[in-house]
Amino acid sequence: MSVSLTKEKDSVLVKAYIDGCERSLAVLIERHKLKIYNFINSKVADRDISEDIFQDTFIKVIKTLRKGSYHEEGKFLPWVMRISHNLIIDHFRKSNRIPIFESKDEFDIFQIIGDDAPNIESNMIDKQVVEDLKKLIVELPEDQREVLTMRLYKDMSFKEIAEVTGVSINTALGRMRYAVINIRKLIEEHQIVLSA
Repeated sequence: MSVSLTKEKDSVLVKAYIDGCERSLAVLIERHKLKIYNFINSKVADRDISEDIFQDTFIKVIKTLRKGSYHEEGKFLPWVMRISHNLIIDHFRKSNRIPIFESKDEFDIFQIIGDDAPNIESNMIDKQVVEDLKKLIVELPEDQREVLTMRLYKDMSFKEIAEVTGVSINTALGRMRYAVINIRKLIEEHQIVLSA
């Protein structure tokens, strides 16, 4: 039985677990644990906290399945990723800490905002700008703040953001666009100078 379980689709395993087959949940966890754990660890960058969040994710999965509240057949992994993402957000809220800003690709907040200062000057003021931006990001609507935080602070692709938040890529892009527009407005309102 257990050998054949490893070949079953996620949706079949979920149904089997709901019907009382404990082994099917173990197969699901084994199948997806690396991707889920790596996703969590890439966001919190702490092994102990990552393990805690990973455990909490599957506790929530088990509770939801046992209650009969799971209605996303065929989308098990994105659903679990969303749960872990929400727990990561909760962790940052509780610790009152925003992850460190790192821009690792072509997407750069300074390009979007329109900082025309030369590179050397930019480097000198980056720290202050990041502090100012953190304060502004908190003022954004939650859906925009979520996408902006995932994109800028966690270096997630729009495809990943769409999967984790359960929206289309276009919606994620739209939220990012509005977040940037609102950040620009907030910069003007607060009269923040982004160049030396």
